[in-house]
Amino acid sequence: MIKTKNLTKVYGDNQVISDVNISVPHGKLTALIGPNGAGKSSLLMALGRLLEPTSGEVLLDGQEASTIRHSAYAKKIATQPQSPDISLRLTVEELVSFGRFPYSKGALTEDDHREVDDAISFLSLEPLRATLLDELSGGQRQMAFLAMAIAQQTECLLLDEPLNNLDMKHSVQVMRALRTLCDEKARTVVMVIHDINFAANYSDHIIAMRRGAVQFAGPVDEVISEESLRSLYDLNFEITHTRHVRLCNYFKPTGKFQ
Repeated sequence: MIKTKNLTKVYGDNQVISDVNISVPHGKLTALIGPNGAGKSSLLMALGRLLEPTSGEVLLDGQEASTIRHSAYAKKIATQPQSPDISLRLTVEELVSFGRFPYSKGALTEDDHREVDDAISFLSLEPLRATLLDELSGGQRQMAFLAMAIAQQTECLLLDEPLNNLDMKHSVQVMRALRTLCDEKARTVVMVIHDINFAANYSDHIIAMRRGAVQFAGPVDEVISEESLRSLYDLNFEITHTRHVRLCNYFKPTGKFQ
C-alpha cells in the first residue's frame, strides 16, 4: 500500500532521513521504533505528505504521492502528529467532527455524524463528548485527537506517539483499539512508539530506525531479538516469553552492559 524509494530528507548539514526504502503491509499494525533522533517522526510525516522529502519518493498504491490531490490523499491517509495542540475552544465532539472535513467540507451529513459517533464510542469518549479540550487532561486530549483521525475513515492511519501522556490503562485501551482496527476493519496503522514492549506485543511489523536509516524491518517474530535490540538502542536486553507475552527487559538484564 505505502512504499518509499530512496527517501531522503536533509536540513542544512543534518540528514534526518537517509535513503529509506520501506514497504508497509496492508491491514497490519506497523511500529516505527528506535532511539530519539532516529528519524521516525520525520519518516511518518513524509508518508503523510506533511513533510516534503529532499529526494526520493513516497508511493501510495503504486502512485507517487506528490501527484495525488491533497483532498484525495486525505481520504486514504489520516495523520496524527506528535503532541497535537489547538487554541480554539472546541468540544470533543467538535474536534472529532474535523475528521470528516475531507468528505463534507464542514457541512456534516447524517453519515458524517454517524462516523463521529462511532469514533467517540470506539475510544469510550462518550462521557467527554461535550467537554472542552482545554478542560481535558493531556491523555484525554490525546484520545480525542485519535478519535478525530479514526473518524476520517481512511484506509491508513499514521500516528506519531499516540501513547504520549497516557497512563497504562489508557495505553492498553488505545493499543487494543488499534488492533481491532487492523483485525476487524482491515485498516493499516503505522505508529511511532517508544515503549518496546507495546511494540513487541501488539504490532505485526517493525521498522527500526537509527541515525536516519532503517536498521532492520520485518515481522515482529523475525526481527525482535536481544541482538537486534541491543544494536538499535545500545542497551543489553533479556527477552522472555510466556504463553501470551513477549517481555523485552532492559532494566536489569543478565550480563554486563557494553
